[in-house]
Amino acid sequence: MASSKSASVKDTANSLGLHDTLQYGPRSIAAEVKTQSQIKNRLEKWEETQDNTKLNLLRNVQGLHAPMRLLMERRIVSHNPHMPGLYDDTNLALDILMGRDETIEPADIFSNVDIKQPMNLHTEMEKKRRI
Repeated sequence: MASSKSASVKDTANSLGLHDTLQYGPRSIAAEVKTQSQIKNRLEKWEETQDNTKLNLLRNVQGLHAPMRLLMERRIVSHNPHMPGLYDDTNLALDILMGRDETIEPADIFSNVDIKQPMNLHTEMEKKRRI
């Protein structure tokens, strides 16, 4: 006999397409209902979707080399060889390549508001270089 776990119909359907209560336990409607709405998922992935759309459009108009070059430039610019703590965490070149240089977001205004603790540069460099 199965334990008293809850299962959804999709996972426990038998050959007739019905939930097998004896084998899998009682059916749970809560397990079948999506916990997040589709709109929330779309809003969370909005920037990624827009970026993929722009890269596809760029590939269709200019060819395969254009999005590859842009992605390569983004990867090169996102690498920061500077010592941590000496400079802000902003990356203007990456913002320009991503198209975020023309927008003002709350993070642009309210970032680094709290007072930072004095940092040990040796420890931060070891953490950054994974030593």
